[in-house]
Amino acid sequence: MIQRTVEFSPEARGDLFALYNWISDKASPAIAMGYIERIETYCEDFDFASKRGQSRDDIRSGLRIVGFEKRLTIAFIVSDSIITILRIFYGGQNWEDAFD
Repeated sequence: MIQRTVEFSPEARGDLFALYNWISDKASPAIAMGYIERIETYCEDFDFASKRGQSRDDIRSGLRIVGFEKRLTIAFIVSDSIITILRIFYGGQNWEDAFD
């Protein structure tokens, strides 16, 4: 099994920041931080068995999509040594249009 490095794109970091702010406003900063940490841990576990999720080459070459806790869609690509988390979409966001 190949181990790869997981990196978050600036857009994915922005998605996490926006999600933190939204949850923090609706619930609390502690709840928001706990959720963001679970997302980051889940993504960091892509370092092994990184070809998980559904391939969406029809949208972008190499694009893979995986869900998280029935609320998020995580879009990423896998290269020989790096997994790049491209975007993190919450709820009913139209993630497919983000790759047009």
